[in-house]
Amino acid sequence: MSKKLFIKTWGCQMNVYDSARMADVLAPLGYRPVDEPDGADMVILNTCHIREKASEKVFSELGRLRQLKDVKAEVGDGRMIVAVAGCVAQAEGEEIVARAPFVDMVFGPQTYHTLPEMVAKASRKAGSVLNTDFPVESKFDFLPDESANQGVSAFLAVQEGCDKFCTFCVVPYTRGAEFSRPGAQIVAEARRLVAGGTREINLLGQNVNAWHGEGPDGTTWGLGRLVRELADIDGLERIRYTTSHPRDMEDDLIRAHAEVPQLMPYLHLPVQAGSDRVLAAMNRKHTADDYRRIVDRLRAAKPDLALSGDFIVGFPGESDADFAATLRLVTDVGYAQAYSFKYSARPGTPAALEHGQLPEDVKDARLAALQQLLNAQQQAFNESFVGRTVPVLFDRVGKRAGQLLGKSPYLQSVHADANERLLGRIVEVRIDAAHPNSLAGSVATGEYRSSATGTQPVEATV
Repeated sequence: MSKKLFIKTWGCQMNVYDSARMADVLAPLGYRPVDEPDGADMVILNTCHIREKASEKVFSELGRLRQLKDVKAEVGDGRMIVAVAGCVAQAEGEEIVARAPFVDMVFGPQTYHTLPEMVAKASRKAGSVLNTDFPVESKFDFLPDESANQGVSAFLAVQEGCDKFCTFCVVPYTRGAEFSRPGAQIVAEARRLVAGGTREINLLGQNVNAWHGEGPDGTTWGLGRLVRELADIDGLERIRYTTSHPRDMEDDLIRAHAEVPQLMPYLHLPVQAGSDRVLAAMNRKHTADDYRRIVDRLRAAKPDLALSGDFIVGFPGESDADFAATLRLVTDVGYAQAYSFKYSARPGTPAALEHGQLPEDVKDARLAALQQLLNAQQQAFNESFVGRTVPVLFDRVGKRAGQLLGKSPYLQSVHADANERLLGRIVEVRIDAAHPNSLAGSVATGEYRSSATGTQPVEATV
């Protein structure tokens, strides 16, 4: 009989990818994904340690799950296995077991390929199964093929872990050292995705451009070489990658932005701050001008490249002058989109022990000022598309009848009235209006573009 599996995912795209692969691992045991935890036979909380108050949110969710678990048992509907996975599990596994003993399994992001074994142990013993080891073997060597179509746009993990040790970040402690999957393994997974209907692949890694994997020819490839290999897959229309580190932006990858049409003109390249003093305290190992020079080289290679970034305000010891340098960098570079946060101490990180922790009201004011500038840049970028026609990959149905949603090459959300038969197609859309976080348009009635199928006419009823 089919068993119900509910997975709740917090955090980054890597967690989204991991959740999908957990479902693949559990599928041979009869588990099928459902949309709600009520009545589920297994619930997995795939957690993220980056966001503020991450562990408190997990324990709050566990309180609700305990009630559902008790109800399921009381009505004689069998047992609900409750599991906590991901980075909070890795960092705080023993505390989870102590505070929430009804949790059946606690496991880190490197161990979910052993889920069948953990489920068997949890089913026959009282107490929690705790697995937060960093195994010698790579989990990717033991994962099954994808059990379901991953959709028009799919994530593909190529690299995991981090060796950078930024002083504010827990990732090296929760995800482990940098690891690059072999190129042949990645290409094979990409081919399966495309055969299943995927048209856009987003390559994932904590430091994705640090990827250096063994190529099928036995040599070591960099990410630029991998992008070129993937671009040769028939039917793969678009390639993206995230998240990048400035220290790993190699010449060949920059050239790929100029030479590979499938590589989209959008890059997420976090800088975190514009002050060299703060960047040094963060252990970023690049200066603000280093970052500017990388951006200049990228835009020389791809003049229409749009940039996204990450920023932290209120880092310990950040002065008014330091913050002003961040605003200056943002003004100099210009961002199509960005993510910005107040500094929040993470237990176990060096920055959490630094003197000079700033008051919350100072951090609030600086975040508001930074976001005002970033939002203005994003709005201006979006407004520059009004009246233009852009290729949009429609990947999902909109909220109202007759509406489709998709992505521009610059990762903008675009919605338009269109027939569902255009799902999975790259369609020329005339942009009629710009909003802070999306574009609205109309399908151009002459034709739509698809390198996989060629140019085909669009009927009047678009």
